[in-house]
Amino acid sequence: MRILVTGAKGMLGRAVATTLQGHHDAVCVDLAEGDLRRADDVARLFDRHRPEWVLHCAAYTDVDGAESARDLAHAVNADATANLAGACDEAGCGLTSVSTDYVFPGDAPDGYHEDDPRRPVNAYGQSKAAGEVAVEAMTAPWQIVRTSWLFGPGPKNFVRTIRRLLAEREILNVVDDQRGSPTYAPDLAAVLAFLAEDGSSGRFHATNAGVCSWYDFAREVARLSGHDPERVQPCRSDAFPTPAKRPACSVLMSSRLEDLGCPPRPHWQDAAARYVAWLDIHEPDPSREER
Repeated sequence: MRILVTGAKGMLGRAVATTLQGHHDAVCVDLAEGDLRRADDVARLFDRHRPEWVLHCAAYTDVDGAESARDLAHAVNADATANLAGACDEAGCGLTSVSTDYVFPGDAPDGYHEDDPRRPVNAYGQSKAAGEVAVEAMTAPWQIVRTSWLFGPGPKNFVRTIRRLLAEREILNVVDDQRGSPTYAPDLAAVLAFLAEDGSSGRFHATNAGVCSWYDFAREVARLSGHDPERVQPCRSDAFPTPAKRPACSVLMSSRLEDLGCPPRPHWQDAAARYVAWLDIHEPDPSREER
């Protein structure tokens, strides 16, 4: 297929481009090629590239920033998505739109199924929920793929932050009262490619397997990086107040991917080990301790 990939310079967009290489005709675009908030820019992209499917990875992802930039977050996450949905309908082109656990409030102790009602508790989640509504109104094939705690090659993510802080501080305090499933961008990209090839419409939850807290995740990053995990200490979220409220439970339960025969996603610890090994090659930590 000819697949248009938006947000091609972002962490997930780059992983998707790599996954599609050699399998599909991937056209990778970012802001320089067109502003998706402008319907005429979207129309020009479709006229130029004639996609058969769109993998929509572009997003405004600054969760705290969205609290003071609500209009911008809505424009990028909702209006741009609506423009793509409209263009896909006109062209008879399928759309896969990447969404987030933050469309849920985080008060369900076991997590959320694909059809649970959206009740976002912050501006970022509200903007992504509005984008989902626009996708669900499509007549062409559509897919909403929610994920959580994304990490992978790129300038900023939790794993890189923890490795940097371990090099700077003796003790790290990391919250242990938020739970979710860390998700490796290349593993998510493989799911997105599977779904585009399958073409089934619906909502899907795609994360790596397993559940942990940010504290658990940080300890595993420390261990994999050759640091003593005991240097990571637990604390509650109220020790680090943030502009945006965070869901306490970001667990996304999955059944629809399994119904389609999507291969099981690796455990988050396996994914973290692969990413840390990649970092050790490409961005070695000079303070790495002896194992």
